[in-house]
Amino acid sequence: MAKIFAKNLSKKNVVSSDGSVLGVLYNIVMDAPTGDLIDLVVKPDMSIDKSRYKPEGNYILVPFSSVRAVRDFIVVDKNEAMMS
Repeated sequence: MAKIFAKNLSKKNVVSSDGSVLGVLYNIVMDAPTGDLIDLVVKPDMSIDKSRYKPEGNYILVPFSSVRAVRDFIVVDKNEAMMS
C-alpha cells in the first residue's frame, strides 16, 4: 500500500467490500513500539448492525488487516471486519 498521511484519512467514509457504508473514520489504533496499525476506530453509520463489530464506546473497531484500499474512501473486507 502506498504511503498516506494520517491527516488525509481524517473523516473518510469507511465502506465494506459489498459497498455498504460502515461509518466515518474517527481514529486509528497503533502499536507504539512496533508502529503496526491495529484497528480503525469508526463512528458507525446509523444503518449498520453494530453488534456484528467489536465495540469501543460509541464507536466500532475494524481490524486494519481488513483494509483493502484507500482512495476517496476506505474499503474494508466485510468478512474480516466483522467479529467472529
